[in-house]
Amino acid sequence: MTKKKMGYVEAITEIEDILAKIEDNRLDVDELAEQVKRVSILLKVCKEKLHNTEIEVENILKEIEE
Repeated sequence: MTKKKMGYVEAITEIEDILAKIEDNRLDVDELAEQVKRVSILLKVCKEKLHNTEIEVENILKEIEE
């Protein structure tokens, strides 16, 4: 079974949900470290997607200039 790659919006939404739980003290202490780790992973996904998009846009702009 293949894993579906997470989209940027999906990752941001999950980050926002986790942060809301942290801010509202809805996370048990036992869950906190796990959720912070999850946010870290999600941030890496977002960073990678933004970086790849930046490269893609730069390439498109270079093609337009040629």
